[in-house]
Amino acid sequence: MKLSELIRQYQEKTGFNNATIAKEVGVSKATVGRWLNGEINKVQEETALRLSNLLGYDVSKILNDEIAIFKKPILGMAKGGYDLFLDSNYLGMEELTYDDYGKGDFFLWVVGDSMIGEGIKDGSLIYVRKTNTVRSFKIAVVRIADEVTVKRVVYKGNTLILEAANPSVPSRYFSKKEIEELPVEIIGEVIYAKVTF
Repeated sequence: MKLSELIRQYQEKTGFNNATIAKEVGVSKATVGRWLNGEINKVQEETALRLSNLLGYDVSKILNDEIAIFKKPILGMAKGGYDLFLDSNYLGMEELTYDDYGKGDFFLWVVGDSMIGEGIKDGSLIYVRKTNTVRSFKIAVVRIADEVTVKRVVYKGNTLILEAANPSVPSRYFSKKEIEELPVEIIGEVIYAKVTF
């Protein structure tokens, strides 16, 4: 993979411009521009280390076509059901591919089987992109007061519906007032689930 691709993907994910990256890495804005247009494909060791810290993976290994290990944190548990209190404990790191690295932000373990119809089983590890909004019918991690759950989010007028993918688990409906007062908040969108045994 080329340095220009790494920088461009990072900019697409974060929205950082050349000046911001330059400041974070300790190089000039012109240098970042030269990285992006392919004039510079290698960086000095110290710059590679600062760039690795910014991007979250070993840039030197990628640029040298070595096998790099990509990891994201497991930040707790979410319930495939209801009544699980928000548990935001660091539970380790999970490996993923470079292609998936930029798509999300963290993993959560799932407890319960309310989303089994979507392949999210008890004990699944879900990869989540942090966001406070999702489109209707997307699967999201949702906080309801102090609880956290994984459900399909459906919008109907001023009502928010959290739908299960298991007929034995009822959907829950929240009015605009309940959304504000409880509150009900989207924590992130589920990118995919990994089932581990």
